[in-house]
Amino acid sequence: MGQVPFALVTPGELVDVIANALRECVAAGTIAVTVEELPTAPVVERPKNPEHGDYATNVAMQLAKAAKTNPRVIAAALADQLAGTPGIAGVEIAGPGFLNIRIEASAQGVLARDVVEAADNYGRSDTLAGQRFNVEFISANPTGPLHLGHTRWAAVGDAIASVLDAAGADVDREFYINDRGVQMDLFGASIMAAANGQDVPENGYRGAYIADLAAEVVAADPDIRQLPSDEQSIAFREAGYRLQLKQQQETLNSFHTYFDSWFSERSLHADGGVERALEKLREQGHVYTEDGAVWLRTTDFGDDKDRVLIKANSDLTYFASDCAYYVNKRDRGFTTCLYLLGADHHGYVNRLKAVAACAGDDPAKTIEVLIGQLVKTMRDGKEVKLSKRAGEIVTLTDLVDEVGVDAARYTLIRYPADSPLTLDLGLLVKRSNDNPVYYVQYAHARISSVLRNAAELGLNWRDGDIAFDPALLATDREGELLRAIGDFPRVVASAAELREPHRVARYLEDLATAYHRFYDTCRVLPRGDEPVEALHVSRLWLCAATRQTLSNGLTMLGVSAPERM
Repeated sequence: MGQVPFALVTPGELVDVIANALRECVAAGTIAVTVEELPTAPVVERPKNPEHGDYATNVAMQLAKAAKTNPRVIAAALADQLAGTPGIAGVEIAGPGFLNIRIEASAQGVLARDVVEAADNYGRSDTLAGQRFNVEFISANPTGPLHLGHTRWAAVGDAIASVLDAAGADVDREFYINDRGVQMDLFGASIMAAANGQDVPENGYRGAYIADLAAEVVAADPDIRQLPSDEQSIAFREAGYRLQLKQQQETLNSFHTYFDSWFSERSLHADGGVERALEKLREQGHVYTEDGAVWLRTTDFGDDKDRVLIKANSDLTYFASDCAYYVNKRDRGFTTCLYLLGADHHGYVNRLKAVAACAGDDPAKTIEVLIGQLVKTMRDGKEVKLSKRAGEIVTLTDLVDEVGVDAARYTLIRYPADSPLTLDLGLLVKRSNDNPVYYVQYAHARISSVLRNAAELGLNWRDGDIAFDPALLATDREGELLRAIGDFPRVVASAAELREPHRVARYLEDLATAYHRFYDTCRVLPRGDEPVEALHVSRLWLCAATRQTLSNGLTMLGVSAPERM
């Protein structure tokens, strides 16, 4: 097997090589800039045209102004420095100063072995190490089933947490239970009305699920309807709350969305959290009294108006709970509080950032607010209302019953969360390449079949007598596939940094395409009585590396990686 002194296999590794070469050029005086003016992470991309090399960088043009020289002069100096690097087959200067870089097959092919040996850890990094994220998403009232908006955040929020974790961050997934206030009282009154055959109160909750809850509460406690009206309403509220919250938790578990913390709004009031938060805000000098009410001067930090914390009648506002919740998160040691809110919460963005500033924090560092847009379901060009239990809303359970967990999760994650989304229910159940989740999963299953066939032929590609030789993976299709695999860590890191897990989904589709092109061109297994050769073994390593990468990416999205389809 060919020995390579330096394994140059991923864009990230090439970035490091270029950065080091730039520093050496500065030290040698061939590039007239200071070390401080050099980029710490030069941009490296894969050219759209394969004839332009395996990778390209525009770093010479970036440095031209500081160096006060033609970018091609800088490119020439850098090319000379890179030319002797093990693993680099060639460097060419193109256009105004682009560097096109070609990687030796033996260096590039090493990646197949590295990925297989890294297994589930491939794609992970430490780019966000040392940061603690509280990722709060869904946070539905425990007063009804989870609807499509909640479903989108259930998938996307979980995927954001996964890519943050893969990038080395310490992540806590949190569901904030809005279990206090008027909506809870209306919920209890609605269940009580249904149990007693009465009209639902004004602004109360409707839908078959309310009658179901009423029946379940009465079945568990037949004497509940004998209580005085005010006590009865509270009893129905608390029993319904427990049942509905349990149903939400079970629904999310079935959707492969799990939380580290279920944080109750009530707890902020029960343990003095609200009072402690208000005192902290007072200490920062942003609390004042006017017209008998207590206010937070959020207009000092970009909010459109100041917010009431305590009403003139001494009642605490919902906003007081919001403030206490943020302070609580920071007291728990989270460096970044990430809020994922629904489309109707645009007004909360400046408000929450102002809270962070009023608490003495830098909101640019400690708080992020993402707004998810609406989702609708279509079939044959017509909008579909699926729900039978919840009235006019489409629930998470409805969607899963129609298309399955994998199709629902993948499709919801596949698009930027800040864009409206239309789900084509007919497409999501198709077993064809037109269905993106099927396309990616089929690639994984196809590779699994190849590896099973190899085992049936007695071909021990991993521990057999024929060694893996990376230099044999030298065709254009093999190079294309290797470079696609090599992009995975960069894609994951970027998805984490930008909070955009759809980048992982789109990457997996590109990887699947690269694999199918490779498989259609390069024979992997020997035919008939053909002897097993080193090329077969090396290509099986490449297949296994592709499968591992697909599996790791699908796992990050909470989607299964089937071995048979």
